[in-house]
Amino acid sequence: MFYWFVWIVGVLICLIVYFLYRIDFLDKFYWNSFWIGFFLGLSWELPMSLANIMLIYPPARFITPIPLPEPFSFLVMALTASFWDGGLFLLGVLFVNLICKKPHFEKFKVCELSILIIYGQISELLVELISTLSNGWEFIVYWWNPRLFIFNGHNITLLPQLIWLIAPIVFYFFSIRLKSTFLDL
Repeated sequence: MFYWFVWIVGVLICLIVYFLYRIDFLDKFYWNSFWIGFFLGLSWELPMSLANIMLIYPPARFITPIPLPEPFSFLVMALTASFWDGGLFLLGVLFVNLICKKPHFEKFKVCELSILIIYGQISELLVELISTLSNGWEFIVYWWNPRLFIFNGHNITLLPQLIWLIAPIVFYFFSIRLKSTFLDL
């Protein structure tokens, strides 16, 4: 049941963002921010999913088996998880707009980057906690992915937190560049 929730909500996030863009509720900056977040997410979702099916130091294991055969399960998970990532980044942009002083994403501001990093860490930790609580997946402990703590009998590890420490920084600088292209038009 958990995987169906992940898949359905991932597709719904994409459809809702598209709908909001089509009715001009979201402008091009937000639309493109969603896709920057999606492709950033895809940059780690695809390699980790491939590593899982190739069994070369699989970073994660599914606690409950995915109800789709390979290769569909890894493709569906990677794409829908990336839609979630795009939505999470877009929500981070909203938090920046609510908390930091205007103008937003026009030049480097510690407040904006801090909000994205803090929000990224909190949201990633919540995703891992919900996943292990729902018997979705857990990351495997290796020397390069140490355990932070155990929750619900499953590992919460460092790797996803590191990803969501670096990803908001990359997203932020892409967003500043993106915003400047719209200002130059």
